[in-house]
Parts: sequence; structure tokens; C-alpha cells
Amino acid sequence: MTVSARSLLDLLRPGSSRSDSTQFERGLEAYENRQYLEALRFWRLASHAGNPEADYRIGLLYARNEGVIGNIPDAVAWYERAALKGHTDAQFQIGLIYLNGVQATVGPNRPEMWRQSTAARLGDKATNLHDLVFPNGIGVPKDLDAAFLWLSVAAEAGKAEAQAILGDMYANGMGCTKDHAAALRWYQAAAEQNAASGEFALGDVHYQGRGVPVDFAQAAIWYQKAAQQGHVRAQVALAFMCLKATGLPENVEEAARLFQSAAAHDDTIALYNIALLRLAGKGVVKDLDKAETALRKAARKDYLPAVLALAEFYALGTAAEPDLREAAYWYEKAAERGDAQAQFFTGRFYATGTGVPPSIRQAAKWFERAAASGHATAAHNIAVFYLNGNGVTRDVATAIKWFERASEGGISAAGVQLGRLYSAGNGVPRDRARAAEWLSKAANGGDADAKTAYALFLIQDEPSEARLAQARTLLTDAAEGGHSAAAFQLGGLHMGRSGGAVDLPAAAQWFKRAANAGHAEAQHSLALLYSDPKSSLKDPQAAAGWIVKAADGGNAAAQFNLAVMYCTGQGVEQDLAQGVTWYEAAARQGHTTAQYNLAVMLGRGQGREADPAKAAEWFEAAAKQGMVEAQLAIGDALRAGNGVAQDRDQALHWYRQAAQKNNEGALRRLQAMGESIG
Repeated sequence: MTVSARSLLDLLRPGSSRSDSTQFERGLEAYENRQYLEALRFWRLASHAGNPEADYRIGLLYARNEGVIGNIPDAVAWYERAALKGHTDAQFQIGLIYLNGVQATVGPNRPEMWRQSTAARLGDKATNLHDLVFPNGIGVPKDLDAAFLWLSVAAEAGKAEAQAILGDMYANGMGCTKDHAAALRWYQAAAEQNAASGEFALGDVHYQGRGVPVDFAQAAIWYQKAAQQGHVRAQVALAFMCLKATGLPENVEEAARLFQSAAAHDDTIALYNIALLRLAGKGVVKDLDKAETALRKAARKDYLPAVLALAEFYALGTAAEPDLREAAYWYEKAAERGDAQAQFFTGRFYATGTGVPPSIRQAAKWFERAAASGHATAAHNIAVFYLNGNGVTRDVATAIKWFERASEGGISAAGVQLGRLYSAGNGVPRDRARAAEWLSKAANGGDADAKTAYALFLIQDEPSEARLAQARTLLTDAAEGGHSAAAFQLGGLHMGRSGGAVDLPAAAQWFKRAANAGHAEAQHSLALLYSDPKSSLKDPQAAAGWIVKAADGGNAAAQFNLAVMYCTGQGVEQDLAQGVTWYEAAARQGHTTAQYNLAVMLGRGQGREADPAKAAEWFEAAAKQGMVEAQLAIGDALRAGNGVAQDRDQALHWYRQAAQKNNEGALRRLQAMGESIG
């Protein structure tokens, strides 16, 4: 104890004179009948006679908002009158108030609400009136020195709760110098009075080794004493010791019982842990409904592990079908608490519209927050957003920053993106050396896509025998690992691309490996190889089979070639309807010649009922891609009003487009219309 605390205790030790207790007893009777104003009147009389219990009781009225406008500073004033007369409970209450501080509260019959309402009505006059009504103020600043002083006095007087709190203050150096030995003495003093808080504190002392050697067995003894008195934190601590066999034999059933007991008092950690045990059926009957209820209670208390567990519970559909709306809601709650993985999931939910309305802006916001928290995949995602201007303003410099972060986090795709950016000079100065550095780094990480990207860079950037050999090694490594894109590129090298030696059987082998994996471009290349009349591998039947697979796989060139086959009857039975269908599939992917051929067939009614309007649309689509024949055709349609409204100016526009390429047909049409290319 400090000198000032001991001096105060000595001052308080002489007994205070007490008046006849009649007034106090009458006040107590009125209070029990909830006649608070009567109680206040009688206790004031007893207080004037020097009764400290009356002072203390009046303080409680102010603290509890009973019969008076509740106001903690007024309560403190009455507590101090009692405390200075040696009232231990009053000393303890003052210590607690100074330990935590009290802010002015807003609410019905609260001082702060009174101050605000009078200020609104009376303006500047309200300040003087407020000071008259609340002379002690409406808040109590935190004061650790004062708290230590009063709690020391109450502890010396034998108040067990004060002894336990004083131990905490010594243990943490609050209002005093940290002193584990003094903390231990006060905890022991409280425990000797069977105070659960003291027993729990002694358990912590031995568990953590604060001033004594770590002793789990001794910690368990003290935790058990406190737990038997219903101390919730002690029950939780003891439950963990049973669960993890720390200082006690493993006993999952006892852990579950203790967690359940603490959870009944709405302890957050206990709610979370009993939920986990119920989910797994460990130490307690498996009960998903009760587990969900406990998780929800803990999550509503903003306990992050419970929030995450509840989100996962709904995302996985642990109890029934997944509930993605609930999952998204709780993941966003965890995201708001700063959990990087939850921020990433929330970004993904908004990006895909899973459980929430789709919002690229929201997706970008959460990906960037997750990236700032160190989530590598989120860094890659937000980099792509900045590169493409999705949900954010396009900013290549920022994209590069996040790609670099993602690469540092082990995302090889980010290194590939950086390599491609510097190789192409996309938004940054072209830098082949930096491109090679990033692509090489990504490839060295073992990622097949990175190896393929680096190999393509090598054979496109000043190809040489050495580079071809290095590229072939990279592609072979990736292809042997099942990467179909690498197998396709190897097939291309063996076809003689980039100056490599031609080896058609090897090309077919690699194309087939990629084709069997569903690579549509490889399927088309294999079909072309088998259909080449000059090839030693010519196999029309195999060619037809692969061209169909490639077309079904969405390859526009294959769809076009299949359409030609159906229209000409080469390799398949002639079927103009099928030809139109496949021309249309390729046309919708922007295949210029397919657009033109489709327009011709629709205009003539071949394979489908004639449709001049649709024919004109496809002629125009091909014309916009620069195809001269299509430009002439749409010009003719506009000139004649065939499928479109007649429009001389637009017809001239398309004729001039074709004439700029020295097309004789366009020049003749312009001359016939009295126009010239100039």
C-alpha cells in the first residue's frame, strides 16, 4: 500500500458518531416499497445525523436512477461522504468508478439529455441552469491514482472484491508500479474469503507464470474453485484445460459441460466453443440447430471467430442447403472487422452476384481492402480491375503495384501479367528486360501457365536456336504436367513455327494430347493436319471428327470450316441447313468470312428461309471489319432498298470504303451514280 492510502485508512479508522437509526430504517422500509422519494427524504435526515449507510444508500439512488435524475457524479459525491466515514462498500464503489471512468449517457431522465434539451430551449442561459442542477457535473474522468487509493482502502478493510481488483492493478501496473508479488498477496487475500474473482486470478497467475513458476495443475485447482462458484471466465478457462489436456486429463465431456454452463450466461467464447463441439458431436450430442443458435448469439456479439464460423456454416450448407444470402451477410460482417479472407470472399460475392446484388464497385472495394491486408489473390484481382478499369478508374501504375504485391505473395499469374505488360508496353514503357525478369521468375515458381507464357516470350522476342531449345524445354515440362496450352504450343513448334524443325508426327502427337484435354484450337489444328492432302498423316475421317469437336468447343475457325464442309459435302454429307447453323455460330464470334457467307445464304434462301433484313445485318457486320465484298454487298442493298431502307448516302459511304482499296466494282458503281472516289 502507498503512504497516501495508509494515511487515508488511518484517518478513517476512528468511529463516526451515528444517530438513532430510526430515520434510516424508515427510509429502508420506504425503499423496499419502491417509495424512492420517501426513502430519499428519510435517508437525508439520517445523513445529517452522520449515518454513513444513509450516505451510501443515497449514492445508490443516484447511481440507479431511482427517485432522482440518475447521475454518477452525484452518486460519487454521496459515496465519498460515506467513504470518509469508513464505509467499505462506498470506498469500493468509488474505486470502481474512478477505475473505469463514466461518460455522460443520453436517454430518458439522463443528465446529458436534460442538458441538450435545455440548451435547445434556453440557449446560453442553459449553462448556468445546468451547473445549478448538476453541480458535480455529468461525467467522471478515469483516474487510476484515485482508483488505486480507494480500492486499497477497501481492500485493507477486508473487501474481497476490492482485494481481487487491487491485485489486477498491481499485476498490470495501473495506478501503481507493476508488482507481481503484491498482486499475488491480494489475490490470496481475496481467495481466503472464498471470493471467486480471487480464485480465478490465482488460477491465471499459475497458468501464465506471473511472478511464480508456471504450474498448470495448481492453476486447475484454483480455476475449479472459482468455477464451482459460477465464475464464468473460470469455467471457460477450465473447459480449455479439459479440452487440451493441460494440467488435467483430457475430458471432452467435461469441457462441453463447462462451456455450456458459461454459455448459459451468454459468454461469447463459451457460446462459440460449445457450438463447435455440437457441430462435431464431441463431448456432447451433435445438434446443428443448437450449434447454429450458439454461433449466432456469439456472432451478434461481434466475436470474429463466431462470425466467420457462421458464414462458413451457411456457405457450406452444414445443416441443409447452402444459404448464400446469409453467408454473404456474415462474411461482410467479418470483412468489416478487418478479416482479409472474409474481405476477399465478400469481393468475390459482389463480383459474381452470389448472395448479394452484383456490384463491380463493391467487389473492387473489398478486393482492395483484402489486398491491403496482405491477401495475395485479392491483390491479383484488384490489379486486374485497375488494368481494365472495372469498378475503378483505369490506372496501370496502380495495377502494376498490386500485381507486384500478388507476385510477392506467390501468385505466379501476377508475374505473367507483369511480363506481358512490359513486353507489349501496355500502359508502361516497353521493357523487354523487365518482361523477361518477371516471366522467368513466374516460370521458376513451377506454374505451368507461367512456363508457357515465358516460352512464348522467348520464341517471339528475337528467336534463336538457344531460345527455341529453352522454350521447348519449358513447354515440355508444362505439357508433361498436363497443361494443354503448352502441348498445343509444342505442336505448333513441331509444325515449323518460329523457325523450328518440321516434325509432323511429333506435332500430331502434341496436338492430340491437347485436343484430348478439350483444347479447341488444338482440335482444329489436328483436323487441318489430317485434312491436308499433302500431309503423310492425311485422314479425312479423323479430320472430320476433330473439326466437329473443335466447332462444338467454340473455335470460330473450326465452326467456319465445318460450315464449308456441310455446304460442299466434303468429308460429311451435304447439308445446307447445318452449313447455315455453323456459319452463324462463327459469325457471332466475329469471323468475317462467316458473316459474309451467312449473309449470302440468307439473302438467297439457302439452308434457311430467305431473310433479306438479316442478310443486310451480316453484310454490314463484315463490312465494318473491312471486307470489300461485304462493303459492296451492303452498298448494293442500301442502294436498292433490299432488306433495309433505301439510303443513297449510306450506299455511297460503303462504295467509297471499297474504292479506297482500288476495287474496280466499287469504282464502277460510283461512276454509275455520278460520284467519284475523290
